[in-house]
Amino acid sequence: MPRPTVVQLTSGSVTVVVSTIAMLLLSQTSTGVGVAVISAAALALGLLVALTVPMPKRRRRGSDTAAPAALTPTAARVPSPRTAAAEHHSLHR
Repeated sequence: MPRPTVVQLTSGSVTVVVSTIAMLLLSQTSTGVGVAVISAAALALGLLVALTVPMPKRRRRGSDTAAPAALTPTAARVPSPRTAAAEHHSLHR
């Protein structure tokens, strides 16, 4: 499981705090059970918000995201065998 980003943690935490305060003020509850239910609902809402914030896409190491041969430094310096043979043959005519 990937680690949550700073944006996900921040948005989830802010959602929990703001929604808890808003629900406590709107419901005007003072019982322990009411506060516990509101806190659990706010925590669930914060988790939902944190999980729905898009994750940054990371590039995998492998052949599907490898740089094209024309852009790699070694490909720019080392010609392919066919090209090297053709250049060698054309130089010695």
